[in-house]
Amino acid sequence: MSEKVFTGQTALVTGASRGIGAATAEALAAAGAHVILTARDVKALEGVEQRIFEAGGAATLAPVDLGEPDGIARLANAIAQRWDRLDMMVLAAAVLPQLSSVPDIDQRAFGQAITTNVLATQALIAGFDKLLRASPDGRLVGLTSGVAASPRAYWGAYAATKAAFEVLLDCYAQETRNISKLRVAIVNPAATRTAMRARAYPGEDPASVKPPEAVAARLVALLGEPFPSGHRETVNQAG
Repeated sequence: MSEKVFTGQTALVTGASRGIGAATAEALAAAGAHVILTARDVKALEGVEQRIFEAGGAATLAPVDLGEPDGIARLANAIAQRWDRLDMMVLAAAVLPQLSSVPDIDQRAFGQAITTNVLATQALIAGFDKLLRASPDGRLVGLTSGVAASPRAYWGAYAATKAAFEVLLDCYAQETRNISKLRVAIVNPAATRTAMRARAYPGEDPASVKPPEAVAARLVALLGEPFPSGHRETVNQAG
């Protein structure tokens, strides 16, 4: 997207240090948005911020561990002190536990996935609900996985957390649809060249799946469209 269609708008992207989150943050900045970069890896975030600055965009670093108690509340408070609204929030952060049969799921890893993929999602919605509703065109986009709706053997832990993630966003869309201008969308990136996918499919040729930039391009385009709240879509192979 070459036009600065999001000039004057502020976007928060979780999981912005790498993969789809980083690509989306850079694409949003290229489209004129001031992007708040959130993830745990400060060094990686600084790299994304540097690329945004070098491309003429604007960004603010906001490192946070989504699993840290009160971390999201502190983040929301800090952002509310600087901005009176949040126009876009993209939830791209996720944890993929090791694939295993349901009886063999590692409880600790499962707990970490539940914390990041489910509990943090609710906390982010709670923390930024007021700022999103304050926007004349607030948009929330959450990235899901095909296994949420079509579970597969050995994907039980991740699929369960993504199914819960989708339910939270669906309910939020219904709760806000008739009382605010906020719109919620759930997007399945499908097969994408990320570190998470490489761990899940170690024998796959990375070149056989689309790059994160293809998903980012579609997300930025979607955020510029008048999609209805509760919208769902899957990004095809061509991006």
